[in-house]
Amino acid sequence: MQGSKLYVGNLNYAVTSEQLKELFTKYGEVVKVDLIQGKGFAFIEMATPEAAGKAKTELSESEFEGRKLRIDEARPPKPRSFGPSRGGFSSPGGGFGSGGHGGYNSKRGGQKRDNRRTRGTRDRGY
Repeated sequence: MQGSKLYVGNLNYAVTSEQLKELFTKYGEVVKVDLIQGKGFAFIEMATPEAAGKAKTELSESEFEGRKLRIDEARPPKPRSFGPSRGGFSSPGGGFGSGGHGGYNSKRGGQKRDNRRTRGTRDRGY
């Protein structure tokens, strides 16, 4: 393994950081445990890539608290783009306070008018 940070997925929601630290300490020193509450996954940082590789090999697909663990090398997060077409707060693409296509305080927000003509509403001059 190149890195020492692991992704641990398919966790039981009742699992705690302390339980994960105890489980992974058997394979080497645990530097940090980032448990994502309510999502069923965590990131475990081991002291060395060798310890991370050993933990991955030994614990992958093993059962822990009633669930089979999915362990992989953690990847860096994907960059997010917040361009004008994505919307959001005060952006030209829409969202709250925007001049875009909707949202609160929008120039075009509020009730939409139906500009279609309907039969019999105008004198057509026949």
